[in-house]
Amino acid sequence: MNLKAIILDIDGTLVNSQKKISERTKKTLLDAQNKGIKLILASGRPIRGMLEVMHELEMDKHHGLVVAYNGASVMDCESKEIVFNKAMTPQEAQSVLNHVKNFEVIPMVAKDDTMYVNNVYNGMLVYKNNPINIIEYESRGGHYLLCEKSDLAEFVDFPLNKILLAGDPGYLKENHMKISEPFIGKLSSMFTAAFYYEFTAQGIDKANALNEVLVPMGINPEDTISFGDGQNDLSIINFAGIGVAMGNAVDELKRAADEITLSNDEDGIAYVLERYL
Repeated sequence: MNLKAIILDIDGTLVNSQKKISERTKKTLLDAQNKGIKLILASGRPIRGMLEVMHELEMDKHHGLVVAYNGASVMDCESKEIVFNKAMTPQEAQSVLNHVKNFEVIPMVAKDDTMYVNNVYNGMLVYKNNPINIIEYESRGGHYLLCEKSDLAEFVDFPLNKILLAGDPGYLKENHMKISEPFIGKLSSMFTAAFYYEFTAQGIDKANALNEVLVPMGINPEDTISFGDGQNDLSIINFAGIGVAMGNAVDELKRAADEITLSNDEDGIAYVLERYL
């Protein structure tokens, strides 16, 4: 395989359960870049929530790419240029935000350095028997300030790369089809975690963004290897010449993958890449 690019999801894939990149994985990825292989982070996170990882892996020295919002935006790490962006229109975003008022979900939208919610004190969920303040979790992860807006649909008069909905995992599993039904064929929507369901512009996914930016660079899908763990990683697993599911990945991704590696707590990325480097 003539490996030219490595595509990595972040949460549950690149970082371990402590949200850290292990030394073995970090060394492997730095070695790959020093050999001329491009590194690509492909995440549901906003760009500002990926910058710390980008700098730790020195991607700003090697023209790495960050694919943010599940593929709605792509930035060149060295030039900081946005090389691809496709957002929902204000009208599309308003329709979603009005519709989800009928459901027990916590909508979150972002603009610049601020994340907007209805109530900053209403963010508690239970996941795997552990309480989590989902608003704090998301705002800290994206390095956002917080601001309340009583009506997000009325507030949003600007394009949005994504609308994030948080909710009880069981509730979202039971109701996600009702949440997405009015927008089928108009917008893309997907689970990005058991407690997250997201809307983006129609046709947006990680692979679509990669196809837009990599092929013009002379990097074809067969020249890439990808790693992921969640449902929103299915497109990059199918896109890459070799699609690798982490040991902790959801069953759907494992079935689609060319290979299953160790978990994100067991250096699963390095375990595979060391064979190719």
